[in-house]
Amino acid sequence: MAANSSMLTAASLSFSALPGSRLRAAPPTAASFAAPRRAAAAPLVVRASAASSKATAAAEAAPKKKRATGITQPKPVSPALQAIVGAPEIPRTEALKRLWAYIKQHNLQDPADKKVVVCDEKLKVLFAGRERVGFLEIAKLLNPHFVK
Repeated sequence: MAANSSMLTAASLSFSALPGSRLRAAPPTAASFAAPRRAAAAPLVVRASAASSKATAAAEAAPKKKRATGITQPKPVSPALQAIVGAPEIPRTEALKRLWAYIKQHNLQDPADKKVVVCDEKLKVLFAGRERVGFLEIAKLLNPHFVK
């Protein structure tokens, strides 16, 4: 019996020796995808000098605004659109914002389908006499009201 018990070794009893029983890693978690945290940076010591005072004066000057272009550039609008938005010149983006504010203020969305606007008299003039307009059509129907 001593000979039989000596044949059992740790290698013969390990799980890795059995076929099909390979150990698998745990599936990745959301925490494993997170970016590693960085240590807080020490505050920088700034030395006062003539060059740095000029740089801070330039940085404190009012930042230059980019000139409005494209849909953010104010354009003259037709009297029909002016009656709703309240401005003779307005950017296309602001006109859409004010038009949606008018629609919501006057409760003109279809209760069954909020993507459809039920036009009142002012909107009928704006949208070429249509009774109902889909929200994706609004920007297209506003094109003729912006004077080029």
